[in-house]
Formats: sequence, structure tokens, C-alpha cells
Amino acid sequence: MKRTDRSFPHVLLVNPWIHDFAAYDVWAAPLGLLLLGALLRKAGASVAYIDCLDRFHPRGPRTDPARRCGRGPYLKTKIPTPRGLEDVPRTFCRYGIPPAWFREELERMRKPDVILVSSMMTYWYPGVQETIRMLRTAFGATPIVLGGIYATLCRDHAEQHAGADKVITGTCERRILETLSEITGTCLSTAVDTEDLDALPYPALDLQRHIPFVPLLTARGCPFSCPYCAAHFLSPRHRTRRPENVVEEIMFWHRRYGVRDVAFYDDALLVDPERHAIPLLEGLVARGMPLRFHTPNALHVRHITPTVAGLMARAGFHTVRLGLETARLPGDPDWDNKTTLEEFRQVAATLLAAGFRKEQVGAYLLYGLPQQPFAALEQAIRTVKDCGLTPVPTYYTPIAHTRMWPAAVAAARYDLSADPIYTNNALWPCVRGGYQWEHLTRIKKLVSA
Repeated sequence: MKRTDRSFPHVLLVNPWIHDFAAYDVWAAPLGLLLLGALLRKAGASVAYIDCLDRFHPRGPRTDPARRCGRGPYLKTKIPTPRGLEDVPRTFCRYGIPPAWFREELERMRKPDVILVSSMMTYWYPGVQETIRMLRTAFGATPIVLGGIYATLCRDHAEQHAGADKVITGTCERRILETLSEITGTCLSTAVDTEDLDALPYPALDLQRHIPFVPLLTARGCPFSCPYCAAHFLSPRHRTRRPENVVEEIMFWHRRYGVRDVAFYDDALLVDPERHAIPLLEGLVARGMPLRFHTPNALHVRHITPTVAGLMARAGFHTVRLGLETARLPGDPDWDNKTTLEEFRQVAATLLAAGFRKEQVGAYLLYGLPQQPFAALEQAIRTVKDCGLTPVPTYYTPIAHTRMWPAAVAAARYDLSADPIYTNNALWPCVRGGYQWEHLTRIKKLVSA
């Protein structure tokens, strides 16, 4: 499509629905998509945004984001369970606004020149498909570009099944300008060095109907290589921002929009603490802003010293998650070595001494790894509780391009390579016997006891 005038293109950004057995907004935002929106605006494009997961739609229930520190439930509608998952004794739903509301928004808006669609979990692709089908109905042959995690990890599947005209992978700030320039025939460029994280504009959070929290990255990539994690594939290099620039961004969102909750999306926030985390925390303490900080992606236990814990408490860290996962606890397989039981016990005592409450500090515990016995999870839960913290069981998602993928494929009762839908962690795909209510009930009782 070649443009016949010298105007810049109008770009529509879309965050698609989730199709799943369960979903809840735990500080989830399409940060990459909103960052592209900011970059496109800087390049001269006009940008619109529709969030199919919008918890603040004017026709939805009224919600107070501060009450849950920015989190909250999505609207949901029961839909048919995908073929092949009929044996799962759970209700399958579309999470997000009803299709009629989405259709009405599309009908009211200016026709875009290009549409960018994001994607997250690989097994959520049916929601991407439905979103793209509705965009096709509304805007015909308007080019649709798909990016994000599903597009990157399952590129071949996305190209064959998602319905987009083009699939782009990985972090794509530079390539998105080139791609849209090629599609529209208008040169889109900026003086921004897209390899310099400090040079990138702040994400276009203002495109949202409401900003319940600020999603924040102080770095990209991860220096670790856990066998179940795809961080290295998604972002091969570990790059950091200057701590003072991170503090300035937080101040901007708080002062301009009154946002109080900040969720760190980093995979390794505390790595190299003397040069990164400690100056950042000291800067936050010095500013004295009335904020609540959350770490849904987990912190590496070994970097939490008394100094770091004290600074976190003084800065206003409210929700702390520790990446215990598959550490060498009694009965666990030796999948990684992020920490030891002795180190974990010491860090638990350090955080509690710094003033954190048990309810604020949770330790992620992975269940459902290939060959992992249920007894190992039970023992890990007891260990975390004995340390005075809150166990947070999470369920393993087999991910392509990870070191554990071959073992997962061998152990799974589904053909994981055939369809990403089978990697859904709600299936417990690598657990013998699959998802079992009695096991889930026992897990909940152990956690709450």
C-alpha cells in the first residue's frame, strides 16, 4: 500500500483477548506495544489504542484500582473449550470486554493505515485469532502486524494460524519503524538510538483509559539461564538503564497522572546491586514519594542483603516475590541453582527483620516440571512456611527454545510440538494424570494452613 499524500500514517494498537481456563490481572500490561506506540508518535504517526482486556471500560463494573494496588479481575464470558482439551474439568472463558463492545469501538474510530497486535502467552493464541478476525471484518485489507511473546516463540505457528499479514519477532523498536515505512510508503524515523534503553521514550500509558499502575523495566534480558525460562531467547543481551533515569520516569508518572503503584517487570532487578539496584533504591528513598512497588517477576534471593532489604522497605516495596522455584530444597530435582535452603532461610529472616510482613513476601514454587514428584512441592511449601514467608505455587508452562523443552516434550501427555494450546499450565501437561482437583485442593490447604 503506497500513500498518495505526505501525511503520516494512522496506526491502531490492539491488546487482544485471553482465552483460558483462568486469568487475572496481576500487574499485566502490554508494555512492549505501548512502548512502540510512544516511538511511533515520536516518529510522527498518529496512534490509537484498544485494549480487549480493558478493566476500566465505561460499560463494565466500576472498580477502584487502589484497593487492589492496581490488580483486579477481568470481565469474562464462557466459550467452548478448544478441541483436545475436553478432558480438563474446568470452564474455558474469553477474558476481556464482550465482542459487541469491541465491535462498537472499531465502528466509531478512524480507519487505520496499519494495525499492530500484541501477543503474550503462547497458548493464548486463540484470543489473538479472534481479535484479528474481528479486525478483518471491521477494516478489510488493512495490513495487520503481529508481535510479542507468542509471535516470537512460535513464529511458524503464528505465521500459519494467527491471521496477520506480517509477524515480527523479538524486541523490535527499530524494525517496527522500517516495517511500517515499507507498508505505508511513508518514511518513519526518529533520532532515537533504539539500542540505548535510556534513549527510548516512556511507554504511551496515556493511551489507556486509566493507568492503574506503572509497568516498569529497568533492564532487558537476564544474565542467568534457567532451563525452564525463555528470557535468553526473547532478549539475548542483558542491558540496563541508568538508575537515575528510572527514578525520573517513576516521578513523571506519579506527578503527571497520580499513579501510586509501580510493578517492576525485570527478570533480574537485583543483579549487580552496587551499580544498579542500590543506587535506584537510594534514589527512591531520597525522593520520598508515597508509592507502592511490586515485583511480580520475582527477585533473585542471593542478592537480598540487609542493606538491600532495608532500602526496599524504606522505598515502599509492598509486594515482594522471591524466585525460589526449583532451588535445592529437600526432594527437588536439580534443575537450577539460584539459591540454597540455607541462603533462603537467611534472606527470609533478613526481610522480616527489615519490617516486611509474611503476607507481603511470597516465594514462587514451580510444580509440574518433568519427573517432579508431588511430594517435592508439598515439602517446599512446608519449608517456606517454616521460614515465616508465604508459599506461592505456580504451575509449569513448557516453553519452546528452552533447555527443558525436550524433557517436557518427552514427559507430556499431549503433543506439545503440534500445537501451543497444549502448553497451557492449567493442564499440568507434564504431570502424570494431568490436572487433578484433589491435588489442587491439597496444595491450597497446605498454603493456607
